[in-house]
Amino acid sequence: MESNRGGPELGSVIVGVDGSEPARRAALWASDEAARRRRPLHVVYGSDIDGRVLDLSDEDKERVRAAGRELLEATAEVVQARHPALSVTTELSRSGPAMSLRRAASSRGTLVVGNRGPGGFSSLTLGSVGLKVAAEARTPVVIVRGSDEEAGHDVVLAAVRDERDLDCVRHAARAAELRKASLRLLHVRNILQSLGSAARVFEGLDAVGGHQEQSLAAVAEQIRDEYPSLTVQADTEKSVSVAGVLVEASRHADLLVIGGRRTSGYIGRTLGRVTHSLVHHAHCPVELIPRYGDESRSEAS
Repeated sequence: MESNRGGPELGSVIVGVDGSEPARRAALWASDEAARRRRPLHVVYGSDIDGRVLDLSDEDKERVRAAGRELLEATAEVVQARHPALSVTTELSRSGPAMSLRRAASSRGTLVVGNRGPGGFSSLTLGSVGLKVAAEARTPVVIVRGSDEEAGHDVVLAAVRDERDLDCVRHAARAAELRKASLRLLHVRNILQSLGSAARVFEGLDAVGGHQEQSLAAVAEQIRDEYPSLTVQADTEKSVSVAGVLVEASRHADLLVIGGRRTSGYIGRTLGRVTHSLVHHAHCPVELIPRYGDESRSEAS
């Protein structure tokens, strides 16, 4: 099915590998995504030789390069066997993983990284490289989470705050279209932060809730117009935890798409609270679509 006038133009897919099991799963997911898009797959290994130049001898550097080349070749063979028609390229970078991936993506590619940890509680959280990539990237980033057993729901889930998430939802709609899946739009209203004061409890709930439902309906109507063959479901839920509702909803989705809000921190850009929770605890891959211009706004709604 061809993209319509409202669909985003999808670029190549770039995945980072490091020899870990999460990275291997990310590479397989990225190859499937590149094949769906009919776009090239670029596999990157950031050796960080430049960052360790004072600690590594020439012999050490050559060992690192040799190991990187071997890993890249092995990964390319696996994904090529999975998708024989896929165009696969590899890159052994001297820079660190996060910088290598951002540079490879330029301004058009989608970055894919795995969640860290071979098992235990660490498998539930995202490593420092993934966090850095997610927080600083100016292109879409996918954190590959969940397991193969949890896939197969044929649903793409999009978290929606208001009309300003329309571009994000368009990415979700395009992803659903490529997967021949349905699209679920979910707005979660934080009932503890929707009100300005206790004196406005009843009228505040009605006014805020009505406006948010109208925003969600407007987004859903626009997407249905642009993707007439796509099944679109729009839901609103109330909770004291926006992240908690979205994490639970991710159990029943193959991909969760959310606007990756960034805020300024003491040491650079960082993810907002809800986004941070999702990339650590979602039950399916999470795609962050860059959204700038209103980063100081709360993620609560």
